[in-house]
Amino acid sequence: MYEYKNGVDKNMSARLIFFDIDGTLVAELSKPSVLTREAIKRTRAKGNKVFLSTGRNTAIIGDDILAIGFDGMVASAGGYVEAEGKVLFDNLLSEELIQECLSVFHAQGVYCRIESPEGIYTDPQMEQLLKTAKTDKANSELIRMQKEIEAGIDIRPYMEYPRNGAYKICFTATSLKAVEATKYFLGDRFEYVVHPYGDATSCFNGEIIRKGIDKGKGMERICQYYGADRKDTIAFGDSMNDYAMLVSAGVSIAMGNACEELKRIADIVCEGVKEDGVYYQLERMNLL
Repeated sequence: MYEYKNGVDKNMSARLIFFDIDGTLVAELSKPSVLTREAIKRTRAKGNKVFLSTGRNTAIIGDDILAIGFDGMVASAGGYVEAEGKVLFDNLLSEELIQECLSVFHAQGVYCRIESPEGIYTDPQMEQLLKTAKTDKANSELIRMQKEIEAGIDIRPYMEYPRNGAYKICFTATSLKAVEATKYFLGDRFEYVVHPYGDATSCFNGEIIRKGIDKGKGMERICQYYGADRKDTIAFGDSMNDYAMLVSAGVSIAMGNACEELKRIADIVCEGVKEDGVYYQLERMNLL
């Protein structure tokens, strides 16, 4: 079931369209569906520009997704932006700052995952916690990390981390109090994104993103490259690291499987990822 809000026009002219990956283009580390691939190809053929906008770093986006064909991407939650093969923004956190963050998190018993250009490196305790954690169905990020472990994705131990800087740090903790305690040291420089959780949650997860860098800012950089206005953008997402992107977009679309916080601020709520919401929403908007 889908819902329109705020009098959104169903018939859109050529636009810049941004898609989150996990929980939006693909479900739980699955491959893109036939209809999703068709939707991207058909909307590009109609003259629209399409972009990935993901929390993933470029090393783990996956060839099955890239093979669909995109005009560019916002990766690492805004830390890396490219269009037409040209790098527009590349903001790597210094190793000194990475080590400071790790020290603060570890002092509170919070486990970390580092996403660098070379790959993903994680505390061994984080993997153990992920294996036993119960998840909220709207927490696509935690589900994805669990599926990565099950699938044997190449996630390396922290001891192999090359210490050349990274784009992002994700965290897991057994209590929100521990996460809150770290804000005293890092909250002036980082935005905290905590993903959905329920009353029975045993693992709280999220990520820290340098202030001034997010998916919304990445979308703005691409608009500047094309000389486009934000009103000419459409954004699809499902989790809290999509919040800034949906707030900034001309038309914001939350998937049916999105967290409630995102649905409340979205212009449109479409079908879930498993019901090919991207395809049917683009079709309803006359963009295929």
